[in-house]
Amino acid sequence: MQVSGRRWRGLLALSSLAAVLLAASTGLTAAAKPRQADPLRQQVDAIHDTGAVGVFAEVTSGHTRHTARAGTAERGTGRPMPQNGRFRIGSATKTFTATVVLQLVGEGRMSLEDTVEQWLPGVVRGHGHDGSRITVRQLLQHTSGIPDVAPKIPALNSADGYRAERFRTYTPEELVAMAMRPAPKLSSDAEWSYSNTNYILAAMIIQEVTGRSWAQEVNDRIIRPLGLKDTSTPGASPSIPGPHAHGYAAFDTGTSIDVTALNPSMAVGSGSIISTTHDLSRFYTALLGGRLLAPAQLDEMTTTTPAPELGVRYGLGLGEIPLPCGGSYFGHPGELLGYRTWVGVTRDGSRSAVVYVTSDGGRDTQGAMGALVGQELCRAGSQDATAVHAG
Repeated sequence: MQVSGRRWRGLLALSSLAAVLLAASTGLTAAAKPRQADPLRQQVDAIHDTGAVGVFAEVTSGHTRHTARAGTAERGTGRPMPQNGRFRIGSATKTFTATVVLQLVGEGRMSLEDTVEQWLPGVVRGHGHDGSRITVRQLLQHTSGIPDVAPKIPALNSADGYRAERFRTYTPEELVAMAMRPAPKLSSDAEWSYSNTNYILAAMIIQEVTGRSWAQEVNDRIIRPLGLKDTSTPGASPSIPGPHAHGYAAFDTGTSIDVTALNPSMAVGSGSIISTTHDLSRFYTALLGGRLLAPAQLDEMTTTTPAPELGVRYGLGLGEIPLPCGGSYFGHPGELLGYRTWVGVTRDGSRSAVVYVTSDGGRDTQGAMGALVGQELCRAGSQDATAVHAG
C-alpha cells in the first residue's frame, strides 16, 4: 500500500511476498505486452507498465550477461536508465552482513550460539528485553523478538520527515535504543518476525569481534576480494557516487518526490549498501558457488525456517523462494527509499537474476519484479549461447 507504513516495511521489500509468488506462478507479467523477441525486455516493460519510473534487469549465466531497461533515469528527461547504474540495495545488504558473521564463525572467532549480551553487554536490556536470552543465530534468522526500528525513523515514513531529517546521522546504539522502547513481540525462537534492528546489532557485533567497523569488514572480506568496483558502504554520505538514476517516493501524499539524497546511517548492516546489478550478480553467485563461505557455514546460511509473515522460508540473511517451474532459489529483495531491488540465484550459483526500480511503482510492481526473477531462473539455457544487451 502507498502509505507511510510501507516505508519501514520497504527496507525489507519481502512484505508482500505472497503476492509476488502468486505473480510468479500465474505469469502476471506475460499478458502485460504483446509477445516480443526478447522475454527479458518483455518482463522489464511489464514492470515499467505497473508504474515504475525506471527499471533495469540483468540475468547472468556462466560468462553471459543479458540486460534490459525501460523508463527514464530522471523524471522530466529522456535520459535512459544507466547501463551499469548504482542504486541503494536495501535489505540485500543483510546477505553481506550475514556472510561476514558466518566467516567469523568459520574462523572460530565467534559462534552462532553466542548471546547478544556476551558481545554487547547491556545494549539489549530493559522494556522486557534480555540480550542474554538472544543468540546471534536468532538475530540473523529474525527470531530474536526485537522490534524493527524503521517505523520510528522520520525520513523513511513521511515526506515532511524526509525533508527534515534526510541528512541526519544515527549511531547504531541510538537505533537499537529507539527500537527497544516497546515490549518485545515474541516469546520464543519458534516464532519469526522481520526486524532491521537484528542486523544493526549484527553489525555492532562484527565490530566487537574484529575491532574494526562493519564497513571495513565488508569491504575487506567481500567487496575487494570479488572485485565489486561499483559497490560501496556509504557510511553517512547522502549521495550515490557514479552513474545512477534518481529515486522517488510518494509516502502517504500520493505525489512522488525525489528522494535520491539520503544519509543511510539508519540502515547500517541492514540496508545501506550501494551497488549495481552486475556486482550483485557476482556477489550472490560467488556466495552460493562456495567462494565466500566454507561448506559448513554455507549450510547454516541456507538452512531455512518457515517465515509465516512472508509465506516463504528464511535462512541466515537469505530467503528461500519457490520457483514457478518447481524447486526453489535463494535471494533477498530490498528497498531503501526510492529504490527497490530483487535478487535471486540458483542453488548452485550458476544463474542469477537481478532487477531494480527507481520509485514506489504501483500495486503490481513488486509482484512483477518477483515474477521476472522466478521466470528467468527457470528459463532454459538456449538464450545463454551469446551475451545480449537489450536497451
